[in-house]
Amino acid sequence: MQPLELDDLLPLEEFAARRRELFLAHWRYVDRYRRVRIGPKVTLIFENRQTLLFRFQEMLRVARLCDPAHIRKELTRINMLMPRAGTLQAALLLHVEERHWKRELAQWSGLHGEHLSLILGSRERCADLLTARPEDRALGTAHWVQFALSEDEREMLADLSLPAGIRLRLPGYEYDSGSLSEEVRQSLSGDLMRSVRAA
Repeated sequence: MQPLELDDLLPLEEFAARRRELFLAHWRYVDRYRRVRIGPKVTLIFENRQTLLFRFQEMLRVARLCDPAHIRKELTRINMLMPRAGTLQAALLLHVEERHWKRELAQWSGLHGEHLSLILGSRERCADLLTARPEDRALGTAHWVQFALSEDEREMLADLSLPAGIRLRLPGYEYDSGSLSEEVRQSLSGDLMRSVRAA
């Protein structure tokens, strides 16, 4: 995908003034095209240029960053999160109850990429868990996962006649997402086509 540039950003004052409107549009987009729930406690939010742009604008607003040199430095960091050619990337969010935080978080300490898979017809593509270091796990309830898809698998995702979903198999937590909606599949397939063309 094309990296984010300074020209893509709204001025801080304009973003802050329009934040509610932009947040609601972003939330609707994510909910319809990017969010996949896996059981009661896990959500995947697939990232792309549009979702990362909103995240970045929000970070600039919170940090009140206006200096172009600092913004360029942060743009370099956010662009490292841009999905590479032929890959889908997602934030994996765990929903844990505050009062049982320690116990519930312990259940997820053994989470690895092979526990999470994208099902395409009869094929299963395991995820890469990119936040697997101890310091990453200190983040607790948010992880970063990636699915690197072959050309065949990209075609299978785009073929709406084939079933597609997400499966999570961890001791004590085994759920399937159910069938991915047509909107989610088309959105993800579009990302993959754009990333492969740009490579």
